[in-house]
Amino acid sequence: MVGVNAPQPVDVVVLVSGSGTLLQALLDASADPGYGVRVAAVGADRPGTLGEERAARAGVDTFVARVGDHPDRAAWDRALAAEIARHKPRFVVSAGFMKILGPAVLGTVPVINTHPALLPSFPGAHGVRDALAYGVSVTGTTCHLVDAGVDTGPIIAQRTVDVRPDDTEESLHERIKVQERAMLVDVVGRLAADGFRVNGRRVEWGHTTGAGGSTTRE
Repeated sequence: MVGVNAPQPVDVVVLVSGSGTLLQALLDASADPGYGVRVAAVGADRPGTLGEERAARAGVDTFVARVGDHPDRAAWDRALAAEIARHKPRFVVSAGFMKILGPAVLGTVPVINTHPALLPSFPGAHGVRDALAYGVSVTGTTCHLVDAGVDTGPIIAQRTVDVRPDDTEESLHERIKVQERAMLVDVVGRLAADGFRVNGRRVEWGHTTGAGGSTTRE
């Protein structure tokens, strides 16, 4: 039971493209009132994703923003930004969302993303494959703020995963996903509770500023 003076949960919008396992980790965490986060809506870049189904089962509002439904990427970006703004989130979580976000979305609220490698090493769509091919003994996962580049935003948190001699891309990725889900749940909860600011390339917890790139519970 939530106390009378308990703070209201922080609303977030989650963007998905596929199976939605990261989304499910957030939905499971947000079922606990003490987590302090509510998934206000889930947006997908195409209809019929498993992520959408997970959201619907949890009673969460969903929307679809297909690039092909708009004359160009800029128009799509503006439409996606409008959908996000409609739900008034404190921040957005890109949870396996396989589209590059443009200035309209990035100028609305902070967006966080996870990547299956230890950035700045092995950015892009094949981080697990590239790390394994390079022969690293340790890789992992990164949670970072999204900027105009590809996996170039300031790093929020990282977790390491050892590479085993018999690892395949699939077996390594499965172990990374375990850490990725736990890290995302931790970061989203902490971001909602404590807020942050960006100081150069560093993300500092427990701050609020008037500029973009910061958020805190009111």
